[in-house]
Amino acid sequence: MSKIYEALKKAHGEKTQDSPVARQHLHQNPQISSAPKEIPATPVTEQHQSTLRPAHAGISGQYLRFDDLLKQCAEPVWQPDPNTIVFSDSHSPHGGAEQFRTLRTRLYQLRDGAPVKRVLVTSAVAGEGKTFVATNLAQAIARERDRKVLLVDGDLRSARLHLPLGAPLSPGLSEYLRDEATEADIIQHGQEGSLCFIAGGNGAGNNASELLSNGRLQKLLDRVAPLFDWVIIDSPPCLPVADASVLARLVDGVLLVVRSKSTPSAMAQKARQELRKSNIVGVVLNAVEEVDSYGGTYSYGYGYGEKKAKTGRNGHPRPLL
Repeated sequence: MSKIYEALKKAHGEKTQDSPVARQHLHQNPQISSAPKEIPATPVTEQHQSTLRPAHAGISGQYLRFDDLLKQCAEPVWQPDPNTIVFSDSHSPHGGAEQFRTLRTRLYQLRDGAPVKRVLVTSAVAGEGKTFVATNLAQAIARERDRKVLLVDGDLRSARLHLPLGAPLSPGLSEYLRDEATEADIIQHGQEGSLCFIAGGNGAGNNASELLSNGRLQKLLDRVAPLFDWVIIDSPPCLPVADASVLARLVDGVLLVVRSKSTPSAMAQKARQELRKSNIVGVVLNAVEEVDSYGGTYSYGYGYGEKKAKTGRNGHPRPLL
């Protein structure tokens, strides 16, 4: 029975192809063959992509707008620490805030020579003030009109960047890297303006380097960084652990924080050697005593292709660019 069916099916197909209508169609369209041809893949241009984008792409989607991000990310109530955020009313107009504005300006000047968006803030050893610098640099940029900043706590061993912001610790980067939280879960928007924050999260411990190297952070940054003008990442000190070197491969430049009258010169040189394959764009000299003058003393110098920074009144960082 099956052979008879196949024979009838074949005969019907030949009859259909040999019909006057089919012959006329083939005559009018000689390029069309009865045999199927493989359709070559056509690359999607940027113009075509715009027509394919959904109206509200999710954070995990390929296409994303900053407004979409704000609609989906976490919105806790932050309680910033006025003793740490130098832009609060408790600080003088010409104190540390002015120094961070200068540091902000120098970073923008770097863009004249090379694209710089992702910046890692690290130090040689603990206690240099890198978290203080990262926090206030992000605040300085976010206070400019229409500037969007993502501040990330990459110190998974001792996450502290949430403290000056008064933000939740988790869910944060650790949970995301372990695939326990989504991007929308960990990105916080807790104050007016365009500053977003990713906390360090809980439980990384001695596996921090492995988590940072597993590819998920690279994927996260590649997806959301285009929405921001700057991405500022705080990292562990670069000499005790390898985490800073891992993070340095994901950024455009590194700011090295050195504490005045505290960091041994040998340690600073060793840190520079540790980061020799990274683009060190500047050195922030923290806790420098300020000379009494209008706006403080500004000292700028160049060396080793790096820009340096000095800090101001009451130990606030000052750019030495």
